[in-house]
Amino acid sequence: MDWKSRRITTLLETALLEDKAASDITTALTIDPSLRATGTIIAKESCIVSGIGCISAFLSIFSRLSSHSGRFEVVSHPEIFDGVRIRPNQAIAVIRANASSILSTERVILNLMQRMSGIATLTNQFVQAVAAPKSKTKIHTKILDTRKTIPGLRALDKYAVCCGGGTNHRHDLQDGILIKNNHISLGGGLPAVLERALAGRKAGQLVQVETRTRIELEQAIAGGADAILLDNMSPKETAAAVKLIRKGLPKATIEASGNMSLKNVADYAKTGVDFISVGALTHSAPAADLSMKITAAAY
Repeated sequence: MDWKSRRITTLLETALLEDKAASDITTALTIDPSLRATGTIIAKESCIVSGIGCISAFLSIFSRLSSHSGRFEVVSHPEIFDGVRIRPNQAIAVIRANASSILSTERVILNLMQRMSGIATLTNQFVQAVAAPKSKTKIHTKILDTRKTIPGLRALDKYAVCCGGGTNHRHDLQDGILIKNNHISLGGGLPAVLERALAGRKAGQLVQVETRTRIELEQAIAGGADAILLDNMSPKETAAAVKLIRKGLPKATIEASGNMSLKNVADYAKTGVDFISVGALTHSAPAADLSMKITAAAY
């Protein structure tokens, strides 16, 4: 098991422990421990599904934490998998297990899948908005996420972004060099911090600089940044900046960020930027509306 798998397993276990799922007093007092049941996860609205793989993981961890260790299986239609659009009232997956196991894990399973599917759905809306702008010009701009994730959930948040067709930016502070405005103000100005970053980076590491003004943009170009982030600029300002960068640093990648919405993202894509980062994908995505119907099963 690699570090990412271990991190996700720990996350799911923490969710079950937080809910005290193995000590579900209501289920213990009201349900026959030998009863088998079927739990069907249903989409109550159209969404891009994400998190199907977490269902089996939750049940496996729960069986280790509790006395309800009976066999279980999770079944979904071959055409339904993470990243697929689901229709309203469509079944996403069916759980066949001990009834107590399903009842005690229902909430954590739905909580996580609702969040992940919500992120995937919002991401897909941004991807579609960029892919089909009101222009005949071919657009190649990719939608990026940010580090604005719920603490502890980043690996799953960023996975959900990929399910929606988006692209991951840095996973953590070790994963790439990004000089932001606070580094610039505390480090003695953009030219100084950029020079130190370029001199101290390891082989293969790219240096990206966040710029907010024409002066900072010119300094980043003069300093030889590998990538430039245009922060909180209007589409008109962004278009002018792209032309300047393409002339001075033709190999540099260009990213736009700041106050991106479904209403304006296409305008930014038409400026020629390579990437558009959207913090809202993971900090403001509305949860998808999912439910679970549980029925007794004789098998």
